[in-house]
Amino acid sequence: MSESYTHAPVLLEECIQGLAIKPEGIYLDGTLGRAGHALEIARRLKGGRLICVDRDQAALAAAEERLAGMRDRVELVHRNFEELDKILEEAGVDAVDGMLFDLGVSSPQLDDPARGFSYQADAPLDMRMDQQETLTARTVVNQWPQEELRRILYQYGEERYAPAIAGAIVRARDKGPIETTGALVEIIRAAMPPQALREKQHPAKRSFQAVRIAVNDELGAVERMLTAAAPRLRRGGRLCVISFHSLEDRLVKTALAEQARGCTCPPDFPVCVCGKRPQLRLVHKKPITASAEELERNPRARSAKLRIAEKL
Repeated sequence: MSESYTHAPVLLEECIQGLAIKPEGIYLDGTLGRAGHALEIARRLKGGRLICVDRDQAALAAAEERLAGMRDRVELVHRNFEELDKILEEAGVDAVDGMLFDLGVSSPQLDDPARGFSYQADAPLDMRMDQQETLTARTVVNQWPQEELRRILYQYGEERYAPAIAGAIVRARDKGPIETTGALVEIIRAAMPPQALREKQHPAKRSFQAVRIAVNDELGAVERMLTAAAPRLRRGGRLCVISFHSLEDRLVKTALAEQARGCTCPPDFPVCVCGKRPQLRLVHKKPITASAEELERNPRARSAKLRIAEKL
C-alpha cells in the first residue's frame, strides 16, 4: 500500500465543512494521528487556536515536523481524549468552537511491526497505543480468565468462534506463555473450522481487534469522551466523530441521539416534569460516508462513518 493510501486523512473535506471553521475560533483534534485533519484545520485559522491530542507519543513526535510552520496556533498534548475536561482546563480553555475525533487506529501504529498490532508480522504481544500504559496484549492473552477472553472476542471482535478460540488460548498458555503475535495467530487459526479459514478475511483479524480494544479500553474512552464533549462546546460549536466499526458507530449514534433529545416524560403527562433540554442538534440524520472518488484514492475509507452534531 502506498504512502498516500496509508496516510490519507479520511473524509477530510466533509470534516472541514462539518466543523464550519471560524478563523479566530478554538478547535480540538482529539485524535491527531498523522495530523492530516489537523493540518487543514490549522491552515484555516487566523488568530485562532488548535489543540491536538494523542495518546501515542510517536504520533506527537511526527506531528512536530508536519505542523512545524503552524506552531503559533497549534499545541500538542500527550493524553487520552477521554480526559477532555483535564485537557481543556490545562489549556486554560472553558469551551471550544469545534471538536474532531477520528476513531480509526492510525496506520503508523499498524505498520510498525514492533508495536504488536498486526497479525501480518511476528512481534512481541503489545498493542498499547500509549507506551506508558502498563496493560499489554501479552497480559490479556496470558492472564485473563477464559470466560473474559470469550466475552471480549465475541463482544469487541464480533467473532462467532469466540468460545473455541478462548479455549485454545487457555490450553496453549497452560503449556507456556504466549509471547508473540505469530504464536497467537497460529493458535487462532488452529481453533477455527476449515470453512472459516477459507473466508477472504484473515482468520485472526477479529480476534486481534478484540484484544486491541480491550488493551486500550477503546470503547470506554469513546463513551467518556462523548459524555464530556457537548458541555465543552460553545453555542453553535460542532462535534465531528468518525467511526470505523459498528461497535463504535453504535456508541456515537446512541450518545448523540440521547443528547439531541428533549423531554423524556411519558406522552400522557400534561406538562414536562423531567426538565430535560436537548444539548445538541444532529446536523445530518444519517452518517456521512466516503464518495466513490475518495474510495478509489483511499480504500481504508470504506467503513468510515462521520456523524456531526451542533451545540444548542
